[in-house]
Amino acid sequence: MPRLKGSGDLLEDRRRRALALWDTGLSLNEVGRRIGCAPSSVMRWLRARRRGGPDALRVRCSPRRPLKLGRSQRRHLLRLLLKGAPAHGYRTQLWTTARIAEVIEREFGVHYHCDHVGRLMHSLNWSPQKPETRAVERDDEAIERWKRKDWPRIKKRSAAGHPSSFCR
Repeated sequence: MPRLKGSGDLLEDRRRRALALWDTGLSLNEVGRRIGCAPSSVMRWLRARRRGGPDALRVRCSPRRPLKLGRSQRRHLLRLLLKGAPAHGYRTQLWTTARIAEVIEREFGVHYHCDHVGRLMHSLNWSPQKPETRAVERDDEAIERWKRKDWPRIKKRSAAGHPSSFCR
């Protein structure tokens, strides 16, 4: 059975109730059935109480893996990224996770996989951005002219009851 979700207080209370039932003389199986856990969990809690007393039933957080970059290094990374990708030898302004991983390795000597760089950037409140793809031949002035002159005329005609065309 997987560990139940809940606050540490709820889990500790559950362990204490289980051991109180055990102390009344119920079997491991019956205690497990009433509490909703495996008998082996009840046995583990009993052993813990024998070794360390009631404090041994406390819920402890599992330690996480230490971060590869410390707080000051992450702040320094943000300053480096804010300078822009061309400042680090890239042709475009686009920061990809691969590029960020290269900068981290070059500046801090720490290897990050591209997938983990994305998680790191999310933890620093950076979100992925997709560059807008535009044709090289694009003429912004011609587009604006079309929007001002032609589009209102086309829009007015379709609103006046003229049938619009559909393509399959």
